[in-house]
Amino acid sequence: MEFFDVIEQRYSMRGFEDKEVEQEKLDKILKSAQLAPTGVNFQPFKVIVIDAKKHKEELNAIYPPEWFTEAPIVLCVVASNEQAWTRKFDNKNIADIDATIVMTHMILAAEDLGLNTCFIANFKPDLAREFLDLDDEWEPVLFTPLGYGNAEPRDTPRKSIEELVIYK
Repeated sequence: MEFFDVIEQRYSMRGFEDKEVEQEKLDKILKSAQLAPTGVNFQPFKVIVIDAKKHKEELNAIYPPEWFTEAPIVLCVVASNEQAWTRKFDNKNIADIDATIVMTHMILAAEDLGLNTCFIANFKPDLAREFLDLDDEWEPVLFTPLGYGNAEPRDTPRKSIEELVIYK
């Protein structure tokens, strides 16, 4: 698939088939995470691959919609503020930015491979931290189900380029 086709076709899937994800596709998606750019290439993240069927109850406590656990896999990106680069001028730590870039790489790779995802930041962080058994260094940043979608895209109007872009 051409890159802009991937971008144009990707949407947040909210329904999944009961069909396993092939290991070779998962491996490519995880490779895209490894290759994602991070501040000073510190790579202050981990990707947690979760068996959604095995952990359905815990996952739905973290994020309740049923479609979240219909996919066979849920991916979570966690980040370490301690390991991330911090901008010296204002002490802005970019661990969450790095994690977001990593998730975006995986979501676009999944789309390219014929899989579907849904970017999820609206979850219960305390329950996620407990379920993932994270120590204080690691913060859960984003989740996505990963699988073969079976729902139609919702109408998601976008702002015009003129509303989003400023030239100076």
